[in-house]
Amino acid sequence: MAKFKIKKNDTVIVLAGEDKGKTGKVLKVLTDKERALVEGVNMVNKSAKPSAKNPQGGFVKMEAPIHISNISLIDPKSGKATRVAIKREGKKVTRIAKKSGEEIK
Repeated sequence: MAKFKIKKNDTVIVLAGEDKGKTGKVLKVLTDKERALVEGVNMVNKSAKPSAKNPQGGFVKMEAPIHISNISLIDPKSGKATRVAIKREGKKVTRIAKKSGEEIK
């Protein structure tokens, strides 16, 4: 299983593809497929059968997974894309933005 420096609830920016430049919050990271679900990015229409929740049926807009290599974390200080460094102090592990040196919460 691969390890990624992007986690759930991180704010990311899309680097490539149709939604290049859009930002959003990571809803889920799919480690086995190396993809992430980002809020409001890579929207697709999915057909839904009528159900109790959706009695009309029809099309539902939802996010599709985007490859992890096409997104980058946003620097908390500058608001631009940044790479991530891992800093270990004993058992405590922190993620640090390479551009500004700020800790990523």
